[in-house]
Amino acid sequence: MLATHVDLLPDLSPAARPWWETRAFIAALIIASMIPLLYPPIPPLVDLPGHMGRYRVELGLATSPHLQQYFTYHWSLMGNLGLDLLIVPMAKLFGLELGTKLLVLAIPPLTVAGFLWVAREVHHVLPPTALFALPFVYGHPFLFGFVNFSLSMALAFLAFGLWLRMARLNATRLRLILFVPISLLLWMVHTFGWGLLGLLAFSAESVRQHDRGRNWFMAGIHGALHASVMILPLFLTLYWQHGDSGALAHDWFNFKMKWRWVKAALRDRWGWYDEASVAVAGLLVVAVIILKKLTFSRNLLFSALVLAAVYIILPRIIFASAYADMRLVPYIIAVVLLSIRFKHDTHLPTARALAIVGLLFCAVRLAGNTISLTSASIDQQAKLEALAHIPAGARVLSLVGHRCGDDWALPRNAHLGALAIVRRDGFSNDQWPMTDSKLLGVRNAETLGWFAHDPSQQVQPRPCANNEHWMIERSLAWFPRNQFDYVWMMDPPAFDPSYISQMTLVWRGHRSLLYKLDP
Repeated sequence: MLATHVDLLPDLSPAARPWWETRAFIAALIIASMIPLLYPPIPPLVDLPGHMGRYRVELGLATSPHLQQYFTYHWSLMGNLGLDLLIVPMAKLFGLELGTKLLVLAIPPLTVAGFLWVAREVHHVLPPTALFALPFVYGHPFLFGFVNFSLSMALAFLAFGLWLRMARLNATRLRLILFVPISLLLWMVHTFGWGLLGLLAFSAESVRQHDRGRNWFMAGIHGALHASVMILPLFLTLYWQHGDSGALAHDWFNFKMKWRWVKAALRDRWGWYDEASVAVAGLLVVAVIILKKLTFSRNLLFSALVLAAVYIILPRIIFASAYADMRLVPYIIAVVLLSIRFKHDTHLPTARALAIVGLLFCAVRLAGNTISLTSASIDQQAKLEALAHIPAGARVLSLVGHRCGDDWALPRNAHLGALAIVRRDGFSNDQWPMTDSKLLGVRNAETLGWFAHDPSQQVQPRPCANNEHWMIERSLAWFPRNQFDYVWMMDPPAFDPSYISQMTLVWRGHRSLLYKLDP
């Protein structure tokens, strides 16, 4: 069935191709993916300010006496170094904040290019249904600020496109050599990107081997052998984790949360809008099953099934990184959507209709992400005016309001206090005590106790079911006052003013308060 479809468009001249396959349209899609991130000077992704605080320590520890009081930093080889490495030359060229923005700005177009290349290599044409996969570039993990992870996924899809192309050109021997260093570099960006590439390569090669006449068992063996050229990072991972005394994984087979992550694949700000967008993708899959004109590529569908099996098995926390399973969801959905094609010859009226609907879907999601990120950026810039009232080297206790229950809108200010590190070389209590932040250490952590690290900065108005965050009054009562100079509240819940009786209000802004502790 695939051969009948594959041979149609390669013989067409560029002028004869449908508009969604033209180079100009593809280039426009790639460029347009950057629109939501153009306005914000700092991309308002949840974890990004915290990462920027780590970058500032990385770049400035040797020359800043203030940072030397509060932090340590030791380079080590690990599978989570993407932007931590890239920010070094980018900060020299553009400064830390602009350099970070440019790196983050590159992730969506790289991912879009990877998606489209994979679709083109599998189908030998670009199906109009591939447009429905593109909004998942701005999925839950990217908007949460998992920037090393997101960059690795973008590079993994580009590498997978190359893997498929070299197979199509029968350059498998060269591929075996080339993907050894590719896998090592991808692992250094983030372990998940390497893992994704290995799974995609295995599943695609297994299908190719089956199409060449082998039974499924032997096809799987040969697929695994081809993918095994990327096994070296496995030994690096074991070395990286060998000193970790804690459990490597937690929270297995939590199917209630796994279903929630599926519904939240496009989580941004408005629950009804984001869930409805995921439902559009689901309706398209149902339509493919029902309609006779459309079908799935076995290559990518098998890849999606392999990824879905990994998603079911994967725990919520692995290598001390949270939301491990959630991160895969948008990419699994994208692979399913990229696998859709016409069963036989392309029916142009149907293809045009799908292309128009797909383009509208992209435009609606892009507009929503742009409005959401712009609104978040305006809010953050107003709050960051507090930094003008904080002297260099100050020790800042950040307290960010956190609602109990299921608040759909992402907590974009959860790590905004880390800008005190970035701009004032100060201390803020929101760095992570986790494996992916092993590079950075906090001095005097035992004295600071709970307030040495994340999530001490997030406070709530009352006890919540999960007890992950303290009540604001408990934090104000128990933080070690001799270890901090300022208390910076953002979107704080109501609290008893007696807890700030020995503080002086020095600045009040947009849902934000800055207090100086009295001697």
